[in-house]
Amino acid sequence: MALKNPILTSLFLAMLCGLPVRAVAQFAVCNQSFDVVNVAIGQHEEEGFVTRGWWTIGPNQCANVIRDELTARYIYVFAQDVFGNEILNGATPMCIAQKRFVIQDEVNCLLRGYLDADFLEVDTQKTERWTLFLSAPP
Repeated sequence: MALKNPILTSLFLAMLCGLPVRAVAQFAVCNQSFDVVNVAIGQHEEEGFVTRGWWTIGPNQCANVIRDELTARYIYVFAQDVFGNEILNGATPMCIAQKRFVIQDEVNCLLRGYLDADFLEVDTQKTERWTLFLSAPP
């Protein structure tokens, strides 16, 4: 069986030779509630602050919302159930939209046609991988 993907081939050869393989950095969100949740994230990037959404995560499922190496220590997360009820108690105001979005900047949301939302600040402590677990409300 020939591997045609050069990255997979390199990883396969490294594992065969016993060489250390660097883990893929990521920020994952795991839904431990009984409902489907929709998740949006925000982070500082080169061009400024950016929010992105939506990831739909089923009960007892996880989603890698950031697949690249974490470059920001703080990741901001907004989550709501399919009925629009907020799952997290955030305090950092940012912009979201009703459909899939990528929004530059976090100010004047309503004036720019977006919705205001309070995101939860997650301190990843500058690690390469982080998982946030969402639980059912008490």
